[in-house]
Amino acid sequence: MMASITRCWKGPRTKFWAARRAALWAVLCLVGLAVGGTNLAMAGSIVPTRAAITAADDSYVLAAEFAVNLGARFEDAVVHGVPLYFNLEFVLERPRKYWLNEHIITRTLSYRLTYSSLMRQYRLTTGNLHQNFATLTDALRALSRVSALPVSDRDKLKPGENYEAALRLSLDRSQLPKPFQVDAITDRDWQVESTVWRWKYTAPANAPPAAPGPSATPSPPGHAQQ
Repeated sequence: MMASITRCWKGPRTKFWAARRAALWAVLCLVGLAVGGTNLAMAGSIVPTRAAITAADDSYVLAAEFAVNLGARFEDAVVHGVPLYFNLEFVLERPRKYWLNEHIITRTLSYRLTYSSLMRQYRLTTGNLHQNFATLTDALRALSRVSALPVSDRDKLKPGENYEAALRLSLDRSQLPKPFQVDAITDRDWQVESTVWRWKYTAPANAPPAAPGPSATPSPPGHAQQ
């Protein structure tokens, strides 16, 4: 009789502890997803959203836009006086059927983003050109836009020829302070991933003839002013 009573209670108790274990695992999984989502949100990214080459009077110019997200860590670092450097890289090649692509042009620009606690302004600098902004959002919006940037002389491209272009805007980790360089490698929260935008371009056959004289002065993102 007792054996019969024991068997009757064994099933419900087993189900009870199994249910508790399942509930505990569910809670742990939710915590893990929350933590992972937080880390993902804190990590940064720079993703191209648009890029185009246009034939001008004496050159080919580039227009592009990026979605720039520095992540919480780097945004906080800028506010506390850490300068951030960015590299814009543009490469144009001519595809060859039985050999490696022929390199045509490489165009690079470097940008410096800083914050002045005295002036309470952000500054975006390209060479001798700079522009001040009241908010980090405005500074990043200017960084994310490239307008009419000369990338090649007219005589570099053959009318009607097909080319392959690649573009990337990235955070230059090599110019970060040493502790930040280590964190940028080992800690995902300190990483800003960059995506390369690739597209095909055909030089127009009816482009206007190249005008004599030097190429136009390159303009940084956001039309920075001296």
